[in-house]
Amino acid sequence: MTARTPGPTVTMLPDDHPAQEDPIMMPKARIATPAALIGVLLLAVTGCTDTGTSDAGSSAPAQVQGGDGSTASSEPSSKPSSRSSQGASGESGSQSGDMSIPDIVEAVQPSVVTIFTEGGLGSGVIYTEDGLILTNEHVVRGNDDVEVAFADGQRVSGTVEAVDAVSDLALVQADRTDLPAATFQSGLPRIGELAVVIGSPLGFENTATSGIISGLHREIPGSASTSQSLVDLIQTDAAISPGNSGGAVVNGRGEIIGISEAYIPPSQGAVALGFAIPAPTATEIAEELREDGTAEHAFMGVGPGAITPQIAEQLNLRDTTGVVVLSVSEGGPADAAGIRPGDIITRIGDEELSAPEDLLAALRQREPGETVSVMTRRGSDTESVDVRLTDRPAARG
Repeated sequence: MTARTPGPTVTMLPDDHPAQEDPIMMPKARIATPAALIGVLLLAVTGCTDTGTSDAGSSAPAQVQGGDGSTASSEPSSKPSSRSSQGASGESGSQSGDMSIPDIVEAVQPSVVTIFTEGGLGSGVIYTEDGLILTNEHVVRGNDDVEVAFADGQRVSGTVEAVDAVSDLALVQADRTDLPAATFQSGLPRIGELAVVIGSPLGFENTATSGIISGLHREIPGSASTSQSLVDLIQTDAAISPGNSGGAVVNGRGEIIGISEAYIPPSQGAVALGFAIPAPTATEIAEELREDGTAEHAFMGVGPGAITPQIAEQLNLRDTTGVVVLSVSEGGPADAAGIRPGDIITRIGDEELSAPEDLLAALRQREPGETVSVMTRRGSDTESVDVRLTDRPAARG
């Protein structure tokens, strides 16, 4: 068996340099020059940061639309077992009653904003009527204060209330009330369903593009070394560009089905490959951030890596399936279970692993406190161990 073919190169670049080498784009835009705008960055996901929270009771949260057309609060009555793991039976994608694209844009555009920071710009979605905005963490990273521009032309100051680097989501409190909060779909869309992207690509505010939902539960190969957020994503062929980050992906009923996250550029040989955080994930994280400024994530305590030909040679591996353990957090769940650097993890529960992104996606569907069966291989010995997951330490992100 051969080692897994590497995916698109992820390049981390400083703020004032254009992309140089086929990066996966996290589309926050620069606003200095056109060249800098196009040279969008992939910023590494770092530690979880609690910069405070808004009063969760000060306003009704954004609404969540069910598959039957009923509307309910996005605040879950109980914590679901997974954030966006619905299968075909759980996907609320009926296309009856879809609006025309102009009607969708007219209805949703007032709920999408542009967020200006010291180093660039991105987009956001109005989450509550009292001015809470949902956006990407990488849009506001390193900023406490931002400026929020609305579709009606008004601009106000905003404060970064809470961020979660693992999911790449953040909440910004804008200094404005009586706003049109967006409606979020409670389940996943269907492949082939209409997708309309609304945001501010390259600073062109209130821009709409359209396409379809191309895939679900996508992972971007090779992204685990720089970001934990590029797993379990919605794929769309609607154009996503620098500046769309944090903006809306909308279905034919005017419901938010995703938050724009990343795209693979044409220099990688890609044509119309954009990705978004599913609405169920976004609303669950948003509610956790509203509650206490933090979000829970299952933590195993390993640094996963791909089994490259070099690693296979160093470890004398005949079987190159699985994920190599590059590091183990001292005192963490994996350490307590006896997992060591150099071990190969081939399965978590019933999920086979072939890349580090598979491991991140498997953990995304689990909760702190859950015990999972982990199949490991050390040399010629194979062993199944039980790992009791914990909440990710804040200092680790």
